[in-house]
Amino acid sequence: MDDIFFMSQAIKRAKKAASLGEVPIGAVIVKDNKIVSSGYNLREKKNNSLLHAEIIAIDRACKKLGVWRLEDCTLYVTLEPCPMCAGAIINSRIKRVVFGGYDKKAGVFGSVFNIADYAFNHKYEVTGGILEEECAGLLSDFFMQLRINKKGVRLL
Repeated sequence: MDDIFFMSQAIKRAKKAASLGEVPIGAVIVKDNKIVSSGYNLREKKNNSLLHAEIIAIDRACKKLGVWRLEDCTLYVTLEPCPMCAGAIINSRIKRVVFGGYDKKAGVFGSVFNIADYAFNHKYEVTGGILEEECAGLLSDFFMQLRINKKGVRLL
C-alpha cells in the first residue's frame, strides 16, 4: 500500500461528507499498512465546530487501539490541517501526516504558517500535495455548487 492508495480512501470519505452537505474533507488513520479509523466532516450535521475529519478519525483510532498515543500511525487527510487539528495531531503523537490540497486560508503545515517551526513536544513527518488536484477539485466543485444553489440554479 502507498500514499496514493490511502489518500484515495480519504477521498472516498470526503465524497461521503459532500453527499451529506458537509464540506468534503475526509481522513483515514493507518497503522501497519491497515486503516484503523476514518472520518469526514460532520460540523453541519451535528452542529459542532470540533467535528473535523481529522478529529473524528483520531478519536476513533484512540478508541479502537485503546491508546491515546498514535505513535505508529499515519494520518491521511484531503486538506491541509487547520490549527485545531494540528493540535490534536501533536497531542496524539501521530508519526506522519499526509495531506492532499493546500489550505491558503487556514492550513498550518506550510500555507498560513508551519506549525513544525515551533518547539512543541512532538515532531512528525509531513507530506503534502498527494492527489492534490483531485482533493482541491472536490472542494472547488462543492463550493461552486453551493453558490449556484443560492442563485436557484442546479448544475449537478
